[in-house]
Amino acid sequence: MNSNKKIARIVGLLFITATVAYSIGVILLDPILSSSDYLTIASENEKQMIMGSFLVLIDAVAVAGIGIMIYPILKKQNEALALGYAGSRIAEGVLFVANVIAILILLALSQEFVKAEAPDTSYYQTFGTILLEAGDLAFLFGFAVAFTISALILNYLLYKSKLVPRWLSGWGFVGALLLWVYYLLEPFSINLLYILFVPIALQEMVFAVWLIVKGFNPSVIDPASASTDTNEI
Repeated sequence: MNSNKKIARIVGLLFITATVAYSIGVILLDPILSSSDYLTIASENEKQMIMGSFLVLIDAVAVAGIGIMIYPILKKQNEALALGYAGSRIAEGVLFVANVIAILILLALSQEFVKAEAPDTSYYQTFGTILLEAGDLAFLFGFAVAFTISALILNYLLYKSKLVPRWLSGWGFVGALLLWVYYLLEPFSINLLYILFVPIALQEMVFAVWLIVKGFNPSVIDPASASTDTNEI
């Protein structure tokens, strides 16, 4: 039982770590990468680029760690789905690492661009555009596909098993569905569409705190132990 509580707390802390690292990383990187003069700006803000990339890398390690750490708990409910969840989170982490690699190569390219006395602008911009697209694609698959699938699997298993209260897992399942709707509607540039991110973002933080404070439902993880405790009372 103590082992299960430790796993719950570690998973909760990893959820918080991933969210905080990702959020700060995006705040640091997005203004640079979305700029029309990103090659020059990236070179001028090397430390900010490296710090942002490092935070995204922390996020990648944390999300993969969540899948690995929670696998023994979910396995007792449904081994196939538990493996699917762990695999999805690891895939998410790998795709985020690919995103970081593209960003760091872009940083190196920007520095060469600035150093060149008479740079071939079209060459650098073409290569830079390819790197931006590759990084965005890796991030898109990592978040829109791997993360969304993992959230659906996790909250389905939690809801069926009652490892946490059903209002919490149901909230997460609906939040994951809304996130998928976001990515389906994103090409249409609908105003305030980003609001669809809010439910799953809030649910993950509530879920993380719940795991740290309450942990998983012990009667679901070890019914025999729970029955013994009840009889003793």
